[in-house]
Amino acid sequence: AKLIAGAVRERTGVDHPWQLVYQSRSGAPHIPWLEPDICDHLEERHAAGVPAVVMAPIGFVSDHMEVLYDLDTEATARAAELGLPVRRSATVGADPRFAAAVRDLILERARTERGEPVTPCALGALGASHDVCPVGCCPARAPRPAAAGADSPYA
Repeated sequence: AKLIAGAVRERTGVDHPWQLVYQSRSGAPHIPWLEPDICDHLEERHAAGVPAVVMAPIGFVSDHMEVLYDLDTEATARAAELGLPVRRSATVGADPRFAAAVRDLILERARTERGEPVTPCALGALGASHDVCPVGCCPARAPRPAAAGADSPYA
């Protein structure tokens, strides 16, 4: 999101405020979901007097049903109820530049696997991340204690 905002600033000369918000609530209603929700955010922006909103679905590469319903239908309808002009930016879809970028990343990974020297591609100030999480990097990949028996949750 920060990279998109920076690119807009570079192209327009205007530093627009931005915020990362979420769509597509999933799971049982009693299980907390990611926030802020896009529709709640639209209400807050309207209340703050923002003249219009652009939604950029950065977590999605194509216009599948989740994007079409959550943003183009649900969020757009909420914005219309509020009288808040809203537009959604396009996803990358089948853009040849995106396909070429995916190809380049696959070739980069293949060179890494063959032990060839590689300078990883990266955008932003953080640089490239690792290809495979080292042990203990991510909670889902953290080492688990040895199984205590057949009824162990780690079996």
